[in-house]
Amino acid sequence: MADKVRHGMTNPAIASMLGISADAVKFHVANILQKLGLSNRVELRRWDGVRLDSHLAKQERAMETEAGFGAIGQIARSVQDIVAASAFYGETLGLRHLYTYGTLAFFDCGGVRLFLSEGDGRATESILYFRVGDIHAQQQRLEAKGVVFTHAPHMVHRHEDGTEEWMAFFKDNEDRPLALMSQVAPRD
Repeated sequence: MADKVRHGMTNPAIASMLGISADAVKFHVANILQKLGLSNRVELRRWDGVRLDSHLAKQERAMETEAGFGAIGQIARSVQDIVAASAFYGETLGLRHLYTYGTLAFFDCGGVRLFLSEGDGRATESILYFRVGDIHAQQQRLEAKGVVFTHAPHMVHRHEDGTEEWMAFFKDNEDRPLALMSQVAPRD
């Protein structure tokens, strides 16, 4: 649940996703904040902790201080109707459908993942997600250069094969959203 808050989800959205009441989410979030000694959800989004059951917790930190960006790994786009948009991108444009979760759909665009999310109809700017090897090392390198992160690295999904998707969000010089993304595979 902490990772869902860290990703910016509201209590009602978390409740709907988990099939529990909004009051239950509120209770659990309050417990999380108390246990971590944090005052509010903003502090939780910036908390740089890693769950102990995560593959990232078991991964050795990169010693390389000048870790660079990889290719763009994902572009997010807001749509008004996820069903219609999925039909357009999948059937009309012929993009390979990867998976769908409720009002979120993912397609492959020649190695770049297109992330569609159903919104309230207002157009929002696309978010560029840069692939990095060590998400924490890259965050530290950027913070040393004055970049302010709005969301610390947090796990957003664990695939069936155990691979974890991690993301961290920050703003560019014109206050537009950007993100780091990293995949962490289970270690044998």
